[in-house]
Amino acid sequence: MNIHEYQAKELLRSFGVPVPFGVPVLEQGAAKDAYARVSSETGSPVAVVKAQIHAGGRGKAGGVKVVRDEAAFEQAAADIWGKTLVTHQTGPEGKKVGRLLVEQGLDIKHEYYLAVVLDRDSRRYTIIASAEGGVEIEEVAEATPEAIYQLTIDPITGLQPFHARRLAFSLGLGKHLWKSWGSLLSGLYDAAVASDAMQVEINPLVETGAGTLLALDAKVNLDENASFRHKEWQAWRDSNEEDAVEAEAAESGLSYVSMDGNIGCLVNGAGLAMATMDIIKHYGGEPANFLDVGGGATQESVTKAFEMILSSAAVRGIFVNIFGGIMRCDVIAEGIIGATRSLGLKVPLVVRLQGTRAAEGRELLAGSGLALVPVETMDEGAKRIVELVK
Repeated sequence: MNIHEYQAKELLRSFGVPVPFGVPVLEQGAAKDAYARVSSETGSPVAVVKAQIHAGGRGKAGGVKVVRDEAAFEQAAADIWGKTLVTHQTGPEGKKVGRLLVEQGLDIKHEYYLAVVLDRDSRRYTIIASAEGGVEIEEVAEATPEAIYQLTIDPITGLQPFHARRLAFSLGLGKHLWKSWGSLLSGLYDAAVASDAMQVEINPLVETGAGTLLALDAKVNLDENASFRHKEWQAWRDSNEEDAVEAEAAESGLSYVSMDGNIGCLVNGAGLAMATMDIIKHYGGEPANFLDVGGGATQESVTKAFEMILSSAAVRGIFVNIFGGIMRCDVIAEGIIGATRSLGLKVPLVVRLQGTRAAEGRELLAGSGLALVPVETMDEGAKRIVELVK
């Protein structure tokens, strides 16, 4: 789960990480008041107008502007609000700006990169830092990998003072920054652990002309699996930033991810769903989605799944791939038949059933009188749906 920059900074501030003074704008008419508040608080007309979308690369796409007076601010806010930003993370369709962050302007002396990231290989948090901030970390890794420093933190002992000192030496931080650096790093690590974050990134972390450290930007990605113990996350969601079908699926207890292909997939089990997409690609097809219906496939859940799959106008066929371990394939077949009839399905449908009472399930499908194709193997099913779609 992603959150906006202004929300990420609120989180970091609560853990003692210093951030610039800023005011979020959630309605277009409130932009002018936000600028007035920032100017009054800082005593300076210089401010930064930032588009709030769940994607990086906003500056290059025209979503971040520095202004030096009220007239320039009004023009910048009008230019950014409602604009569709296309960045390397949004895809060609881009994201429409519906929120802004108005923030104080800063005298920047140096920019650093700092992040706490969950490393799945070590199953621990790793701190990543570089003295070359302000650009994409991928660019730094490719051009000057030696400029990136990493420290993996033992969850038993947590972040220790020597970790902060080691990174300070590596980054070449001046001694006047060591105390604030240690406090900032500790707060960043604590924020990641306490919020069940997959990633907490500051890019750039800046040293100002006054010799202070501030998180000029912030990006936080939260582990959706921990949402049951973070009720406050619901207020952080921005439905305009989420895929409407994916959000509906989550509410229905289904795991769904939209993709760009034309073959809808309905599968039980995440591993089998991944394998299903792989084999469709292997035979020259393009999956339209990842969809795991979990341990149950009733008529209601299958109908809901078909509706979500067909919400994409690109879908030209559906492949149902079910392994009935605990579930009975004949019961699943009845659900598929009922869903197909109720929706009046008009695209090709290939169904592979294996497991408990699979033969009975295939018999039900074959005798249903519906234009669907029952198969015995995943290989056969993938070939058939690709042929039918083509």
